[in-house]
Amino acid sequence: MPRLIKYLKPFVFLIIIAIALLFIQAMADLALPDYMSGIVNVGIQQGGIKDAVPQAVSKSHMDRLVLFMDRDESQLVFEEYRLIDKNSKDYKRYLKDYPAVEKEPVYVLTGTSRDTKEELNKIMGRALLAVFALEQAIADPSKAEALGDMPGIDFSKIPEGASAEMVFSMLAGLGESQLASIRKTINSQFDAMGQSIITQSAVMPIKAEYIALGADTGRLQSAYIGRTGLIMLLLSLLSAASTVAVGFLAARVAAGLSRNLREKVFDKVMNFSNAEFDKFSTASLITRSTNDITQVQMLVIIIIRIVFYAPILGIGGIIRALEKSASMSWIIAVAVIVILSLILLVFSITMPRFRRMQLLLDRINLIIREGLSGMMVIRAFNNQGFEEKRFDNANNDLTRTSLFVNRAMVVMMPAMMLLMNGLSVLIIWVGAHQVAQSRLQVGDMMAFLQYAMLIVMSFLMMSVMFIMIPRASVSAGRVADVLDVEPAIKDPGLPIKPEEYDSGKKGLVEFIDVCFRYPNAEKDMLHDISFVAKPGQTTAIIGSTGSGKSTITNLLLRFYDVNSGSVLVDGIDIRQYSQNDLREKIGYIPQKSVLFSGTVESNLKLSDENAGIEKLKEAVEMAQALDFINEKAKGFGAEISQGGKNVSGGQRQRLSIARALVKNPQILVLDDCFSALDFKTDKALRNALKNYSSSTILIVAQRIGTVMNAEQIIVVDEGRIAGKGTHKELMNSCQAYREIAYSQLSEEELA
Repeated sequence: MPRLIKYLKPFVFLIIIAIALLFIQAMADLALPDYMSGIVNVGIQQGGIKDAVPQAVSKSHMDRLVLFMDRDESQLVFEEYRLIDKNSKDYKRYLKDYPAVEKEPVYVLTGTSRDTKEELNKIMGRALLAVFALEQAIADPSKAEALGDMPGIDFSKIPEGASAEMVFSMLAGLGESQLASIRKTINSQFDAMGQSIITQSAVMPIKAEYIALGADTGRLQSAYIGRTGLIMLLLSLLSAASTVAVGFLAARVAAGLSRNLREKVFDKVMNFSNAEFDKFSTASLITRSTNDITQVQMLVIIIIRIVFYAPILGIGGIIRALEKSASMSWIIAVAVIVILSLILLVFSITMPRFRRMQLLLDRINLIIREGLSGMMVIRAFNNQGFEEKRFDNANNDLTRTSLFVNRAMVVMMPAMMLLMNGLSVLIIWVGAHQVAQSRLQVGDMMAFLQYAMLIVMSFLMMSVMFIMIPRASVSAGRVADVLDVEPAIKDPGLPIKPEEYDSGKKGLVEFIDVCFRYPNAEKDMLHDISFVAKPGQTTAIIGSTGSGKSTITNLLLRFYDVNSGSVLVDGIDIRQYSQNDLREKIGYIPQKSVLFSGTVESNLKLSDENAGIEKLKEAVEMAQALDFINEKAKGFGAEISQGGKNVSGGQRQRLSIARALVKNPQILVLDDCFSALDFKTDKALRNALKNYSSSTILIVAQRIGTVMNAEQIIVVDEGRIAGKGTHKELMNSCQAYREIAYSQLSEEELA
């Protein structure tokens, strides 16, 4: 996959937007357990009272609270609270919220900063609990033991029925040093409690104070729960909208990348020389252009939607969970270690199998392609059973490999579910003990549980990624292998333009000491091939099968490059032309005639899309194809099926020849394209070509009758030129030519 990253460059902006949306989605998802914890802790258990800083405190109660604050603390408190009485301008507004202000002045909290409120939370929380504990001890002396020793007061000796005013008056009469000792004693007890427990414990005295002030505590609780629930709903909608948007962007990026990759693979293959086609089979190229790119497309979607999202969710979940309870962090550590071990184990087992699956898929495509294209031959030789067995073997190999991989992957989901359930039980068991010991709030335990599930889910999502990545990475590598191939045939840096160079030799072809060896072959196929094909003449190349005749035409067209020597066209080495300019000069008819789906006219215009109907008629008449075209109801508009399957072999060859003639090339190469023609059509076609303008005509053939009237005949035997000359000259001087001639025609016919 790393080799394909550069092809994502056009989609960088969309990917950045998707990552930003994923971050928003993750933050929204991570915030939900925290708000749920707030509903449980604050909304339900604390009656909507969020912290230990009351919004309003009566003056008498504030006087008691101040006793448990030092000078700096009390100064900060009075800076943040404002005394409201009947003379205050806001009296009527506060009278509605706190009816008790009619009887006694009330301190009301003004707007405070977050940092100040955190400090107040600690100060007011401890003071509220201390005053509440004293009041409880005064009301019930049996509870005094919980307070410990307070210098200056012996709670065990408080007379029954003593009022709180008496006790607090006694405390107020103590010196500052004694009060400092009392505060120190109380604070040492509070230090063992966490701030969240202090806050939660302070709720009861705050609620009692609100009731004493006449405030509606039920409305306070409902307002908090409703407000928090609304925020959770908005966060859920934000998360859902981000998910939809990310899905859309991921689909756009993945589809755009696959479109570009298919286009680039196709363009690359179109520029392949025969050497590259020898390296990649047709079936493999089809698989790489379809199945492999589809795998890459799916991987890109997963990367954008999961690979970026899962780490944000997992890391954020760990941070949030530690904020809720650092003492239970070992549970998450154990879960992460188990998950990673399981993922690595499955990954190491399945990765080699994914590579094998793609190769087996290539094999099936190859067998199917051969079976479909060679169906008539298979039936003619009653070979259906063998082909079915061959396909079954390949299919079973792929099935077995797929089953093995899927069985390995199937283990992931139940293992993850077992881990999640076990993790839930462990967190509840450990958390319950901490709740019982007042070291953790119930809502925080529930939030920790949800964060743990989010962490496991993030790793579960990454495990899905690890399921897809091995196979997709293999596919990405196979696609990159095609894109990274440097074609053996390249255009020169500064190619010669034919219009800029006029040698006066239009269509002249020269082979000079050409030697050629196929890639990875042990010996040369052609040895010291030298000849000249002149414009206005027909040069025929004849020889036995495998002698190298077609290889010579492949070198002229630069389907391969020579290993030594040179091939000249118009006096210029063909390697100095661009491939486009070189092939623009040549009309080529291959051994195997290829027609494309469309019409007769569209196939003929393949060589010249601007050709008029008169030019088409002239070409097909010269190629002896006009008669059978006229026989068709639609004439030139007659349909041609894929590969030209709805016309005979001879008709395909004649249409291929006509297609090359429409181009009116300087050089016409006919590579053994008369094989499917009857002798009468063959002779008529050769006579028509003999009068064909001033083009250089190269004919590769095995029939003596096809070449015997050529101005120059080149006899190729085992990759070497065994003879060169006219028919009569070769009959007298070339043994190889005579053997071919006498094997086909009688002496009278050869005379």
